[in-house]
Amino acid sequence: MARLILLNKPYDMLSQFTDDSGRATLASCVDVPGFYPAGRLDRDSEGLLLLTDDGRLQQRISDPRHKMGKVYWAQIEGTPSAEAIERLRRGVALNDGMTRPAKVQLLAEPSLWPRNPPIRERRHIPTAWLEITLFEGRNRQVRRMTAAVGLPTLRLVRVAIGPWTLGDLQPGEWRLLEVADATR
Repeated sequence: MARLILLNKPYDMLSQFTDDSGRATLASCVDVPGFYPAGRLDRDSEGLLLLTDDGRLQQRISDPRHKMGKVYWAQIEGTPSAEAIERLRRGVALNDGMTRPAKVQLLAEPSLWPRNPPIRERRHIPTAWLEITLFEGRNRQVRRMTAAVGLPTLRLVRVAIGPWTLGDLQPGEWRLLEVADATR
């Protein structure tokens, strides 16, 4: 049986266990030896990060060939038009090529923990929330996609990877699961 840790990675934490520059790492949350991240989450992003002690499961989660959807809630600056949402759904041209089609929908403001530090707020510029499901994992992809359609991301929270969800985990909290078959 493979073991899997579901961690709510806090904002401003690296998705690794060590850092020579003294920045916050996973070691401050997870003290179980032998676990490694299955994928990454940028330092300025929050939410679900999976760690496992099984190399095959790590590969299955990380490899885009397995088409394991990753669901993000993105708070964006501005009000998205139907055209902007459709562009995100079809795929966006980035400097490293076209993105794959994504599932995108408007989202009511979710009930989340406060972010520290809070996002910047501009008095006369509204914000909105999008739920975006990606089936690939390029560097800073959600942020680059929303920026490409004129809607900069202010806050980004990953809430699901494949069948695993963040649930009610608070920042820094984690839950250990056993996964029956890592090769499925």
